[in-house]
Amino acid sequence: EFTTIIVEKGTPGFKQVSMHGKMMWRASDTAELYFDDCRVPEENLLGKIGEGSHIMLHTLDGGRLSIAAMGLGCAQGAFEAALQYGNERKQFGKPIVKFQVNAFKLADMATKIELARNLLYKACWLKDAGKPYGKEAAMSKLYCSEIAKQVADEAVQIHGGYGLMKDYDVERFYRDQRLLQIGEGTSEIQRLVISRYIGC
Repeated sequence: EFTTIIVEKGTPGFKQVSMHGKMMWRASDTAELYFDDCRVPEENLLGKIGEGSHIMLHTLDGGRLSIAAMGLGCAQGAFEAALQYGNERKQFGKPIVKFQVNAFKLADMATKIELARNLLYKACWLKDAGKPYGKEAAMSKLYCSEIAKQVADEAVQIHGGYGLMKDYDVERFYRDQRLLQIGEGTSEIQRLVISRYIGC
């Protein structure tokens, strides 16, 4: 049985310690939270006693949409960077996007991004309409985060050696996408959630 409460910054016994050295999302403030004989007033209660699990699971569904949106944005950004680079970089007298291997990679990337966008938009529409959206949130989070990984990887490949250099945005997209398969529930957890929704 869980209960959710708000612990305000500055509460005696509550300490946050910044974490440094992350490979991704370096601009985000990540911290470890410590509670040592920390007491909070009763008015800091969120919901009712024992409703914590329900509140946390409901919050996770919304968070999954946020992670899905980040995945979609990462994939879109990596795709656009790869397309631009592919049009600018020339080999054998023509842009490398004119080579079928790269053109087909970009076509697959664009298709996956469009599918991810539609899946995410459906989940957001359900949420906005006040309808159940837990399954669609898990599907969106799973698909968008994994598409971000695939697209970022292909974008680095199209850039060749330059894709590994910090001078090019695809290097950051490649690093940043990794958290998306972990935060708000791993890809494995999303598959578990989806499998339960579909009756497995």
